[in-house]
Amino acid sequence: MYLLYLDDSGSAPNANEEYFVLGGVSVFESQVHWITTELDKLAQELFPALPPSTVEFHASDIFSGREAPWDQIRSKLQRIGVIHRVLDVFCRSYESAKAFAVAIHKPSYRNHDLVKLAFEDLCSRFDLHLIRANTGRSSPDRGLLIVDKSSYESSLQKLAVEFRSTGTRWRRLQYIVDVPLFVDSNASRLVQLADHVAYSVFRRYNAGDTSYLDKFMQRFDASEGEIHGLVHKQTFNQNCMCPACMSRR
Repeated sequence: MYLLYLDDSGSAPNANEEYFVLGGVSVFESQVHWITTELDKLAQELFPALPPSTVEFHASDIFSGREAPWDQIRSKLQRIGVIHRVLDVFCRSYESAKAFAVAIHKPSYRNHDLVKLAFEDLCSRFDLHLIRANTGRSSPDRGLLIVDKSSYESSLQKLAVEFRSTGTRWRRLQYIVDVPLFVDSNASRLVQLADHVAYSVFRRYNAGDTSYLDKFMQRFDASEGEIHGLVHKQTFNQNCMCPACMSRR
């Protein structure tokens, strides 16, 4: 089974931010243990006096250094280095691990439910990824979405049921099973990795900082030269030069 772990970055109602991002990583179930172990090792190396399970890798907290235990690392460059090391774990994982993200330019969609817009898009893209992965297989692998607990939980549960019964605006879903599973990010290293992917995309579009996204750009789901796993939803620039927009021209 393929598992798509999702988290958001940016706040949908925050008028001071131009973008809302929903993103994460898809891994085959057998990769969960390896990624968890690698991030536990990193936590142990950084904070040897703490149980690894108490160290949560949350990118914005690491970047700011205001919350424990990240306030123990006084150097901002060192904290940024930690974010890169978390992303390195993703880069070292098997090629079947793929990134997915939707970056929504909020001024372009003022009268839309941004969470629904992003979630519907990702459900469709993940299902298409599964269709390609299962081509020619007599016993197909299916997919499950695992999402960080948030205020969106009830609405996303309802949307998932709707998408399973009637499909998205584009098509019916074939391989996604059940409604999303919601978990606390502090209990799942994969949700923490999804947080770093969403944060990287948010920094790229909201702040023009490509340093994180550049590390794993090649890991977005793609085929025949088109990037399927990353989408930039906007209406203000038909000549946008970001990788997602460029690959669709």
